[in-house]
This record gives sequence, structure tokens and C-alpha cells, in this order.
Amino acid sequence: MAGSTYGNIFRITTWGESHGKGVGVVVDGCPAGLELCEADIQKFLNRRKPGQSKYTTPRKEDDAVEILSGVFEGKTTGTPISMVVFNKTQRSADYSEIASYYRPGHADYTFDMKYGFRDYRGGGRSSGRETIGRVAAGAVAIRILSQLGIRINAYSKSIGPVTIDYDRFSMDDAAGNPFYMPDNKAAQEVAVFAEKKMEEHDSVGGVIECVISGVMPGIGETVFDKLDASLSKAVMSIGAVKGFEIGDGFGAAAAFGSTNNDGFAFKNGRIIKTTNHAGGTLGGMSDGTDIVFRAAVKPTPSIAAIQHTVNKSGENIDVSIKGRHDPMIVPRAVVVVEAMAALTLVDLIFTNMSARMDRIQKFYEEERFNNE
Repeated sequence: MAGSTYGNIFRITTWGESHGKGVGVVVDGCPAGLELCEADIQKFLNRRKPGQSKYTTPRKEDDAVEILSGVFEGKTTGTPISMVVFNKTQRSADYSEIASYYRPGHADYTFDMKYGFRDYRGGGRSSGRETIGRVAAGAVAIRILSQLGIRINAYSKSIGPVTIDYDRFSMDDAAGNPFYMPDNKAAQEVAVFAEKKMEEHDSVGGVIECVISGVMPGIGETVFDKLDASLSKAVMSIGAVKGFEIGDGFGAAAAFGSTNNDGFAFKNGRIIKTTNHAGGTLGGMSDGTDIVFRAAVKPTPSIAAIQHTVNKSGENIDVSIKGRHDPMIVPRAVVVVEAMAALTLVDLIFTNMSARMDRIQKFYEEERFNNE
């Protein structure tokens, strides 16, 4: 299977299946000397692990990470960092029935058409547990970014028909409710709506918004590896994501140049933008303002409500999906979006190190001076 590696200089490769022995990731290109331990990774994995509330899958997994290589005496060594999370409570028997038919909204059919064979237990590589490797690697990237003063905050902007009110915005609220919504009143409305859909054996989708602060201007390559294009690829690679927009996004299509352009001003000794319709990028590069993007997340496709499909014999059948599934994906996907944004930024920042000869020369002149 191609396509399990992401990044150029800061590169990750994820591996494993939902009902296999475990899932994990190898991170290559991390500089030596970064303080890192398993607890630094675990706090991010805890945000995506199952069984956190009645609004997530009841599957109970500790998702305890083990660092197998690349860290010595609490610091990265500059060699590949390998991490694993062993699966403990997989119940493959729950999925034996689906081996013979194609679940609506899943990749069963396309896997069969591509490979002629599929791991039907929990979705195999297309399961949400594949994101464990992304989040573990993203935790490393976030530690690198924190050293540079860059902060990433994602949250649930909307779930179903309920959207947050920015006048009540509080990231403390987001950390304190099961929907990761920065508006407790909106979260209470989601709880009522979610209960209704769960009684109907249905699921709901939503929108995740991400704000990245502290990025210096000029990060991103100007043609195929634009910052916004790279973020789009990273976020759209998350299995449940069906849409991406940055800044005003699709709203820019209905705007005018006079209202969509962000003006510049000189204030407190530096150049600033007076608005941020572009979402923090210009020409595919960061412009120094907050990078703001959104991801549309589809409803969980595994639902107990009756759906129509076909089996491998070509017979039309009705199915009700069994097993342990999330009634909504959005809350647990928030940290996955943060992880993919962090991985993208670190890779592009490292790429940017070679953009200017004067900075390369200055770096090596300082190194020469320090060694004399």
C-alpha cells in the first residue's frame, strides 16, 4: 500500500489496523535535543481515545503509547522516533457479518476493487484508529512548534445544526464539555440534539475550526507546496473530512475585491494586516497573522438504522451495522486536525531554512565562530 507516508524533511509513516496487534508511527527528520517523553505524547492521545463519554464509541482502550526508538535520557537523538499503541479490546467477531457485503459510507467496496482483498475487521487501515499514529507524531511536531512560540488551537465550531456563538467563546469551555465546543450553551444544545439522533440510531457531522498563532511570515512554498494547499491535503487526508476552507473560504466567491482584499498598515514598528479574509496566507505563504481554517466532518457512517446495500453475490439487501461506533466523529477528530496542521507546519518551516543564502551563511558563520 502506497500513501502511508507524509512530509518531505519532517516525515512520518503510519502503520497498523484497527483490529491488528497495534497501530503506530515512525517519525523521521526530528532534530536532536528536543525534550520528549511518553507523557508528552499521551496527553494528546487521551483527547482522541474512545470511551470518553456516551457520545463516543463505548470501545475502551487505554491507547498507551510506547516510544521504541529515537529518544535517550529524555531527549530526541536525531534518529527515527518509533512509537506504538497496542490494541487491547478489539472484538473482531462484531464484524464477521460484514465480510460478505459493502457498508454504505465505508471503503469496503473500493478496497475490494483496488486490492481484491480487505481487512473487514473495523475497517482495517481506513478505520479511525489509523489516526493514532498521526496524533502521536503531531504531538512531537507541536513540541517543536512550542519552542518557536507557535500555538495551535482547534475546536468544534458546529455539530449538526448547532453553531457556537463567538460572543461566548472560551477555550476553557471546550476542554470541559464532551463536544470540545468553546461555548457551553451550544454544547448543551448539541447534547439534546445528539440524544435524539442516537435514539433514532443515526449519527451527525459538524465543522472543526483551527487557529494557528505565532507563525512568522514566509512559511510555505510558492507553487505546488503552498501553505494553504499543504494544509488542505493534510486535513483532507483525515478519513472523515469532506471539505476544507481557509479564511473566508467559499464566502470569498460572493465577495468583491474591495471587500475581500486585506489592507496593510504600519503600527508599533511593524507591518500588519487590517483584516484577515485570506486566513493568514498570501501567495501560498504565511503572512504573519493568525492562520484560520475549517474542516467539514461527515456523520459516522456506521449506524444501526436500516440502510440499503448489496452483498458480494450482487443481491440487494438491507443492513443494520453492529459493533461499537461513535454517534459523532467531530469531538475526537479535533486533536487529529491539530496534529496534521502541526506536521505540515514543521515540515514547511524546516524546508524554509534553505530559502535564503544570507541566513544559511549567517548560521554557518556562527557555528564556525562557536567552534574556534
